[in-house]
Amino acid sequence: QVRLVESGGGLAQAGGSLRLSCVPSGSIFDYSGVAWYRQAPNKERELVARVAIGGPTTYLDSVKGRFTISRDIPKNTVYLQMNSLKPEDTAVYYCNANRQSANFWGQGTQVTVSS
Repeated sequence: QVRLVESGGGLAQAGGSLRLSCVPSGSIFDYSGVAWYRQAPNKERELVARVAIGGPTTYLDSVKGRFTISRDIPKNTVYLQMNSLKPEDTAVYYCNANRQSANFWGQGTQVTVSS
């Protein structure tokens, strides 16, 4: 059974920083890519950042230059470093990993940014 264990959410002030962590079952390289999504109240879930198995990254336009997705291979962990946080970044953040046609999700971690 695939599990994605997330940690690192919490409360931050606008302009502050948080770092999210995601540890997938097995190896990071078992998946085509690992990503972070977020879902704010009454909004659809959206892709925030993704790192593909070969290393290329993609970002939501509104987080470019502020968020960085990275991998620590020895720790089998994917991070989302979030800097210059804004109140509109408030959401539940979900780690996602995909393998062939299957998508796997973490339990979600709340990020709240106060103004």
